[in-house]
Amino acid sequence: MVRRTREEALETREELLDAAEQVFRERGVGHASLAEVADAAGVTRGAIYHHFASKAELFQAMVERAEMPIEAAFEAFEQAAEHGAPNPLDVFRRQGVLALMHLAESARVQNVYEILFLRCEYTDELASVGEQELVKREQCMAKCKAVLDQAVAAGQLPKDTDTLLAAQGAFSFVGGLMRDWVQSPQRFDLKTAAPQMIDVYVAGLRAHPPRMSSGND
Repeated sequence: MVRRTREEALETREELLDAAEQVFRERGVGHASLAEVADAAGVTRGAIYHHFASKAELFQAMVERAEMPIEAAFEAFEQAAEHGAPNPLDVFRRQGVLALMHLAESARVQNVYEILFLRCEYTDELASVGEQELVKREQCMAKCKAVLDQAVAAGQLPKDTDTLLAAQGAFSFVGGLMRDWVQSPQRFDLKTAAPQMIDVYVAGLRAHPPRMSSGND
């Protein structure tokens, strides 16, 4: 009986997360209410509070369930940074391609990115969620920079390469592609474009990397 109750609770939680995706996409996060999510899931408002204490908690759980590309990239960059990689730039390139492919192949990630990019404002209610996402981004960027530092040490990039700026540029480049595609997916085939676009960035990085000024050496 207890096992059945736990299974039902997990099933209800998944239904609430599915409903949150639907309602947040339709209404926008700021305009949507927990009551609307509960109605979409076919449960009472009290039931939703059994699983999520607030809209921010529900929103965060919805994002985490989608297995966002930045999390996979963080793990890969962390492993390469800690244990070394024979070809650091290949790690850098591969993770960029995989991030774009993951978006192109996952309807759930597409839904969540649409909400994040187009249907969400980080007002006071969601400020803590926005801060958490920023922390994740900064942590991942630091690991990405460490991989680019390895590329410098391996002679794949010049010694005076500004690896922090290169990492920031990569995140802006990939993030911009994601936002543009989510907003208008008919513009281009992301699966086909992913390796080509990342190769453009890597080629530019090899040919003309950002350079540190003398004050940053």
